[in-house]
Amino acid sequence: MSNGRTVNQSFDSSNKPGTSTGRGPMGRGGMGGHGGPGGGMRGLMTKAEKPKDFIGALRKLLRYLGPYKWAILAVWTFAIIATILATWGPKILGKATDVLFSGVMQQIAGTGSIAFERIGQILLFLLSIYLVSALLSFVQGYIMSGVSMNITYRLRRDIMDKLHRLPFKYYDKTPHGEVLSRITNDVDLLSSTLSQSITQIITAITSIIAITVMMLSISWQLTLLTLLMLPLSLVIIAIIVRKSQGHFANQQKYLGHVNGHIEEMFGAHLVVKAFNGEEQSIEQFDEYNETLYHSAWKANFLSGLMMPIINFIGNAVYVAVCLLGGYLITTGAMTVGGIQAFIQYVRSFTQPISSIASISNVLQQTAAAAERVFELLEEEEEIPEENNDFAVTGNVCFSDVQFGYDADKPVIQNFNACVNPGQKIAIVGPTGAGKTTLVKLLMRFYDVDAGAITIDGNDIRLFRRNDLRGLFGMVLQDTWLFNGTIADNIRYGKLSASDEEVVAAAQAAQVDHFVRTLPDSYQMVLNEEADNISQGQKQLLTIARAILADPDMLILDEATSSVDTRTEILIQQAMDTLMEGRTSFVIAHRLSTIRNADLILVIDQGDIVEQGSHDELLERGGFYANLYHSQFEYDKIG
Repeated sequence: MSNGRTVNQSFDSSNKPGTSTGRGPMGRGGMGGHGGPGGGMRGLMTKAEKPKDFIGALRKLLRYLGPYKWAILAVWTFAIIATILATWGPKILGKATDVLFSGVMQQIAGTGSIAFERIGQILLFLLSIYLVSALLSFVQGYIMSGVSMNITYRLRRDIMDKLHRLPFKYYDKTPHGEVLSRITNDVDLLSSTLSQSITQIITAITSIIAITVMMLSISWQLTLLTLLMLPLSLVIIAIIVRKSQGHFANQQKYLGHVNGHIEEMFGAHLVVKAFNGEEQSIEQFDEYNETLYHSAWKANFLSGLMMPIINFIGNAVYVAVCLLGGYLITTGAMTVGGIQAFIQYVRSFTQPISSIASISNVLQQTAAAAERVFELLEEEEEIPEENNDFAVTGNVCFSDVQFGYDADKPVIQNFNACVNPGQKIAIVGPTGAGKTTLVKLLMRFYDVDAGAITIDGNDIRLFRRNDLRGLFGMVLQDTWLFNGTIADNIRYGKLSASDEEVVAAAQAAQVDHFVRTLPDSYQMVLNEEADNISQGQKQLLTIARAILADPDMLILDEATSSVDTRTEILIQQAMDTLMEGRTSFVIAHRLSTIRNADLILVIDQGDIVEQGSHDELLERGGFYANLYHSQFEYDKIG
């Protein structure tokens, strides 16, 4: 280790080993804050909540489509051509009917015969039109599938990048399952809409226009009668959309709540079982699931009314067209082929309207999903960092530091302390005094509300966060290991480490012996919860990880709390070796473990009430002495 090392490190999260779903360094086994995973899911709404900005969410989604405007223009063009060709078909078929009807009448009258050759030419032309239309439809589907998958990829990548830029307070207030729901369920819904609904909308609008033009070319009277269904259908769609919109928003919201509850409960399944919390968990789940059920039922029931109502209007118009068309044939105003083509157009006219009605349901769900996704993407990020490089020796100072997780509830008040390079600093105090909060501020997991923390005279807010955190090695009381081999979990401290370096770190942390007794040794795979080894063994692995990282400074948050007394002595020896020449911050609850600290900071209610060496503080007979003696008496009783 070099005390004069220049900080100029880069961090690439893509190089880190994969972690299991719903768990990470800032999850249950990290320093994710003081809020619980389910802290924000206790109130249920009794009425439908509409999206806050329906149009805005769709506009933001359209901006994601910007880079693919030429592909979408090509899809639009192909859709228009394919729809026009398909719409042209009934009129051509009507001509074939007229040729056939005319030939039959001439044959009956003995003045001619049926022109089968002409009918064959018409039908062959009709077949070629339908083939071209089908081919264009295939091409537009192929293009939109690629566009939708690219946008889905970008959304998930942007969400993941965003999650790494969000401050810790976001994770304090947001259930992990809620975040998972946005990156999976909501993005999947957007993907489905983009790949299918956009082409359906284009086709439906083009079909309505093209069919209207073709009907006008046959009979303007029947066309006006048919168009009466359009405003009626649009009014019905608008009313149903207004009623069901809030229920679709609730459906997506409570789907996230259900996911969040499941992730929270099964992530701590042992605790739930140990405290007989199954019944309460089921009751909470039933509450969320019941709300989700009612929201989904109302949304789908209301949206399901569209099709039968529109079909009823379409059938009524169809009957009226048949009656009026029959009358026009008797007066000679229309031919049989013409009325046959028009009736086909009437039937075709109801299909795009029904499609729009059906798509409107999907668009409501899409708007709700998009709003949730963009709400996450627009969350306030961490304060932008400076692009500076600093030489570091390990001098750390806290100057008039004030901080509170909530603005009106300060945890740290007017905290002042200076630590010289290479010193071992112990931080002690009662529960809730602010010990771990100091570490979070030092690592810039949170920024101070007032005052400053400096390293070698440089405010830590001038450091790049990755560079700052690269200065520290951390061993926490709550361990975090991921689904992978033991070697990979140790190597997490230094991704480029060789197998020999991994083994050397394990030996220094007194972990090598027990690893070699395990099946597959260093290649043993830890399961998703890493519960196929003991808590103490997990602690030893995290210590080995910190040793391998070889940092300038150390943070030890009750690092030996989960090991037995014999192992604790061995680890303390390893830690003493590791801390030589390094500025070290040790949060301790067992005061016997910090007797050799250079300086002990005694914290109470966010401020230093005493400081000095172990012997000096005992001689004073103050706060620290009371803590020490009360613990000593407790240990004697125990």
